Amino acid sequence: MSALWRINVLVTLFFAVVAVSGLALLLRQASQDVQREMQAAQAVVEYVREAALRAPASINSSLTDNLRHVRIEWLEPGQPPVEPDNGALDRWLAKHLFSDQAPPVLLPMPDGRQVRIAVDPVDEIDEVWDSLLQLLILCVLALLLSLLTISWAVRRGVRVLDELLAGLHQVAQGQLDVRLPLHSLPEARQLAGHFNSMASTVQQAQADNAELTQALLALQERERTRLGQTLHDDLGQYLSAIRAQACLLHAVADQPEAVKSTARCLDDNCQHLQDGFRALIRDLYPVLLEQLELDAALQQLTQNWQTAQGIRCRLLISEDLPALPLPSKAHLYRLVQEALTNVARHAQASQVRIRLQHQGGRLRLLVRDNGCGAQLPQRPGIGLRSIHERARCLGGTLQVRSQPGAGWALSLSIPLLETYR
Repeated sequence: MSALWRINVLVTLFFAVVAVSGLALLLRQASQDVQREMQAAQAVVEYVREAALRAPASINSSLTDNLRHVRIEWLEPGQPPVEPDNGALDRWLAKHLFSDQAPPVLLPMPDGRQVRIAVDPVDEIDEVWDSLLQLLILCVLALLLSLLTISWAVRRGVRVLDELLAGLHQVAQGQLDVRLPLHSLPEARQLAGHFNSMASTVQQAQADNAELTQALLALQERERTRLGQTLHDDLGQYLSAIRAQACLLHAVADQPEAVKSTARCLDDNCQHLQDGFRALIRDLYPVLLEQLELDAALQQLTQNWQTAQGIRCRLLISEDLPALPLPSKAHLYRLVQEALTNVARHAQASQVRIRLQHQGGRLRLLVRDNGCGAQLPQRPGIGLRSIHERARCLGGTLQVRSQPGAGWALSLSIPLLETYR
């Protein structure tokens, strides 16, 4: 059963209860009114009976035809009285409304005829029936009007829901450019506005993901190119030199001085080769994290970065820094490394301050420079997205603030597990 049918059934039941309650109240009030009317009519019957007994000639048609709720019949000698032929509903209603009806009065007249005087509730019953029918007709008209209004309103709302379902279906199929039309209803307009905002956000997120994927692929190619050039131009040359010098040793084996000189060159080339491999491995994976705690690893990172970039870097680390698992240390290390890379590339700063503190069961990191800054918001690049992603992996809250001429400030708050506090 659809929602419209359920609403129609509930409204119909409501109106049925209201109609039955109204009919019951009307019958109760009508019973009291009819009782009063019939009591007054019974008094008239007694008055007419006494008048007929005193002066039979006073009972004439001009008097009897204008009496309300009193029926007077003239019966010929031997003629039986004729009872009114009321329907079953009229008899039921008369019994319900006026159950204590007095018997009719039968008076003999001097001319041999008889006068039958009785209370007649027919007019009152007709009035009650008219009131009941008017109430029923009013309830039926109100019910029909309500059902038509509800049907119009529900169909209008269902049309909005149908548009929303169709839009969600299109979004599920990847058609993120779908938008809902704005309706006059405030609720429908608000619903369409939220849907359109959601679709725009999802579309922008998809575009950002596509852009990020392209940037990551480009970065991957650049890293592969750099790695290939490093292996070929730097390490490859040292290996070629070592091989050439090894061949030279065979040629000058009978010349001690030449052997010593070649051995020294071999040692130098091996040292350069080892340094190159270490630098390459350090860039690919910070092995020192497995050997050092986070504070010592960050100190070495900032010192190497300060020497390489010529930018002053101040590092403040609290003494009660907890021991972190290796994945968390790696994320924090890479986050600081990416922040320093962004400073070197974009900030135009002369000084960077890094503070790592343990406060209130949380680990708080602050990286701030005195560079040129920028007006926020800006679309984040790969570096800032990488920082956000690492902060998400750490379960922390990241805030990035900047003002033109006031540098950049990166604030990260990470909750610590009980075992690491």
